[in-house]
Formats: sequence, structure tokens, C-alpha cells
Amino acid sequence: MSAARVPRARPVRLAGAVTTGLRRTTTTALLLALIPVVAALLLAAGVLCAPVSLATRGPWRPVRITGFALLYLLVDLAGLVAAAGMWTRRLPDRRNREERCAADAFAVLERLLRLLRRAGERIFRLRVEVTPPLTDAPGHGATPVLVFVRHAGAGDSFLLLQTLLGQAGLRPHTVLKRTLRADPALDVLIGRVPHCFLPPFEGRAEEAIGDLAAGLGPGDALVIFPEGGNFTPHRRRRAIASLRRRGLRRRASRAERMHHVLPPRDAGALAAIAAAPTADVVFVAHTGLDVVHSARTVWTGLPLRDGVRAHWWRVPASRVPQGDDARSEWLLAQWARVDHWIADHATPDATHA
Repeated sequence: MSAARVPRARPVRLAGAVTTGLRRTTTTALLLALIPVVAALLLAAGVLCAPVSLATRGPWRPVRITGFALLYLLVDLAGLVAAAGMWTRRLPDRRNREERCAADAFAVLERLLRLLRRAGERIFRLRVEVTPPLTDAPGHGATPVLVFVRHAGAGDSFLLLQTLLGQAGLRPHTVLKRTLRADPALDVLIGRVPHCFLPPFEGRAEEAIGDLAAGLGPGDALVIFPEGGNFTPHRRRRAIASLRRRGLRRRASRAERMHHVLPPRDAGALAAIAAAPTADVVFVAHTGLDVVHSARTVWTGLPLRDGVRAHWWRVPASRVPQGDDARSEWLLAQWARVDHWIADHATPDATHA
């Protein structure tokens, strides 16, 4: 059986390498073309908005949004330059290349995400409050953790990664949507650390997540968004209707009682737990970015009127139930706890989004 698979592996790898090269060439060219275009838009926005904004003390939204977009593109370009420098430095040294490349990529990612976070604090008045304090979070040398996070609002995944890298001292092994490979720097840097883009080119999503979880070590964190997408009221209603069509009426009824989250798709989470049975599980609830989930709400919700609040709790591996059925019920109960926390802490704008 194994001998029959060997001849097929090389064409698949070669095709993947060609596809990756073409994609990165295209997205990098687009990045370079967009930088002067967005710079021109920023200049125009500043000139056009200045009279009105100065007279009315307005929020300068066009200037803020285009300014942050330009900074994001420049940070992306800096990430590509840093990745190229990492590649040239490691080229002559074959010893421990993979581990050293991963460590360098994590360091570059942390610096770039920290820069974007600071820009968000200045431009969009981003403020983040985390409870309990991250001094209580597991750090290097600790048991690996599975981090299950609510997904709601623009940029929440980037903010989480920066928090894990820069404040919690964890190395995130992240499950991301494949569309994020359109970001050239993210594509290159995430490609050098343990990761999983969904949907995978081969096999099922839960198999890819399980393989990623199986490689966790001390100080590592597998990051997954069990909802499968950003929360919106429309997606919530659609997810509940889907559960009913599939005959999962009890699960649909429980999902209807949760008003601020999507019902979790537990296949990936269960695969991660099964593949990393010694890992603790951390759940993260947050609110504050809920108000920016579309182009319209980005325009009306920025700069942020309220801060971002996040709350996490940790379940030791010994307290995770055994068996997929019991774990599925447990995951749904934990997600209900996420929903309750959001209900108690969400802003009125987020509640009625």
C-alpha cells in the first residue's frame, strides 16, 4: 500500500509548490500596487475631510480607515522583507533549520502584530481588558493548551494571536481560513510555523486539525474558532435552521437559547481534543468588536466607543469528559457559558447588532 502512494506524492507536492509560488507572486505584486493607491486615497481623504471634521469635531473616519489601511500594507511589506532576510540567513545552515525558522517567524509575527495593535489603539481608540490577568495564563514550559475562541468582529483573530504571543508567552498553532492566504506576509510567515488552513487541499478538515494538535508541545497553543465564522445575527439564524434541517432538534433548541454566539461546529474541536489528550482547554469569550462585522458597521462603529473585554477560563485535561458524545455536550455547555458572559458584558450596540 505505501509503495503505491510514493509516485503520487511528488506530483502533488510539485503542483502545490507551483500554486504557492504563483499565488505569492500575484499577491505581492498586488500589495506593491495598492500602497501608492491607498496613499493617494489617504491624502485625498485628509484634504476633503479636514474642513468638515474641523468645523464639526467629527471622527475623521475616512482618514482613520485609509490611514490604518496604508499602515497595514506597509507592515505587510515589512513582513515580506523580514521573511526574505530570514530565508537568506538560514540558507547556509541546515541544522535545526525548521525549528529556528519557526522561532524567527513567531518573533516577526509578534512584532508586526504588536505594531498593528498599537496603531489600532491610536487610530481606532482600541482598548483591551482581559480577565483574569494574563499573569495567570500558562506560559513557556507549561502543559500545551487548546484555545477555543468566540469569533466576532473585524481583527479579533489578529488581536488574539498578538495577545498569545506577546503577553501570554505561548506559541500559537493556528487554524485559519484559506482566504487569509491572500495576505502575502501572513501567507509566508504562517507557512513557517505550525498551522492549518481550511478547507485543506487534501483530506477532511478534522484530520488536518487533529494532525496539528498532535504536534503540540510545552508552551504551544492550538487556536481554533469552533463557530467556523464571524458571529452575526443572520448567521446565527441560518445555523439554527441548518441544525433543524439535519434533524438535530435538541441541539437547535439549545442554540436558540444562546443569543450572542453561533452553535459550535464540534468536529474540529473534538479532533483536537482526541489528538492532544494531555492538553488543557482554554475558552475565550470577548465583546467589543461585535459592532464591526461588515463594511457598514466598520464605517459607523469606528472609532470604537467602548473597549474590548475578554474573559478566559481553563479546564484541565483531567476534567475533559471522555467520549465524543460527552465531549460534544460539554463543548455546547461551555459555549453557553461564553454566551452568558457576553450577555452580561456586551455593549448595547453589540447586543442589537
